[in-house]
Amino acid sequence: MKLIKTEDAVGHILCHDMTQIIKDEYKGARFKKGHIVTKEDIPVLLSMGKENLFVWEKKEGMLHENDAALILCDICKNEYMISSDVSEGKIELKAETDGLFLVDTNRLNKINSIDEIMIATRKGNTKVKKGDKLCGTRVIPLVIDEEKLNKAKAVYSGKPILELIPFTIKKAGVITTGNEVHSGRIEDKFTPVIINKLKEYSIDVVDHITVDDNCENIVNAIKTMRNKKVELILCTGGMSVDPDDNTPGAIKKSGANIVTYGAPVLPGAMFLLGYFDDDVPIVGLPGCVMYAKATVFDLVLPRIAADVKLEKNDFVTMGEGGLCLSCGECTYPLCPFGK
Repeated sequence: MKLIKTEDAVGHILCHDMTQIIKDEYKGARFKKGHIVTKEDIPVLLSMGKENLFVWEKKEGMLHENDAALILCDICKNEYMISSDVSEGKIELKAETDGLFLVDTNRLNKINSIDEIMIATRKGNTKVKKGDKLCGTRVIPLVIDEEKLNKAKAVYSGKPILELIPFTIKKAGVITTGNEVHSGRIEDKFTPVIINKLKEYSIDVVDHITVDDNCENIVNAIKTMRNKKVELILCTGGMSVDPDDNTPGAIKKSGANIVTYGAPVLPGAMFLLGYFDDDVPIVGLPGCVMYAKATVFDLVLPRIAADVKLEKNDFVTMGEGGLCLSCGECTYPLCPFGK
């Protein structure tokens, strides 16, 4: 740092807080460490008795923390995110719309491994609402070597490391299977649960079919639902390994390409996901979805609603964090489940 006359300080960076005292009115940091002095600041500083200032000596190849934060913000941000103003070297990003929040974990880790740089995000593959906080960026020192930001920009390479994808699927069809429901012996309490879960993503259930446990009848119900041009098909009942549980076989027989039948998640091990050739997803929901507040369905629904196609490995990686702890009072999603 160096000492300069206050009148010559425009554009320079303050090395420490500058306290202002106005009797019976105010006492506090009028200018904070890291503040870049403007022309309008000069009279105020002089009125505070500051005729000389300690400022950082500007050097080629060094960036102020505010400038560095702006670079990191650009590395993170996609079109559906809103950035805050720079405050004390930090910028936050918030969601501009409801949607699916994604993190490129590999590239995030590469950037955070660069000394004196940090990007902190919320968990990826999760649902966010408009206005939700997504990430915060800053560098650790007041000034930083520009070369470190150049390394971060090389990792960025023109593609944001964070992504927010609006929910696009709007129409769903539900197929309830089971002799006991089809015959009227018991009330269908599963479908109302599904309807309520889908409402959180603005997805409407536009058709509902109830069918018995006969495999061919289930296949025909799926074909009927396909002709309705829904964007998502959900099947309930008959998802276990009992001899009369024919839903998984019927889904496969209907022409769907099965991504997974089974997931390393409890509750929800008997979950099934497949896609037809036109990428319309079909889901087989195990009975736990009807009574448990949080299951594998809640973990994958944000991606399905955003029309992001899942692969087998997406389910493989759910094992760590895939155990619900069955807390006395469920606080999902503010808990470790799925994280």
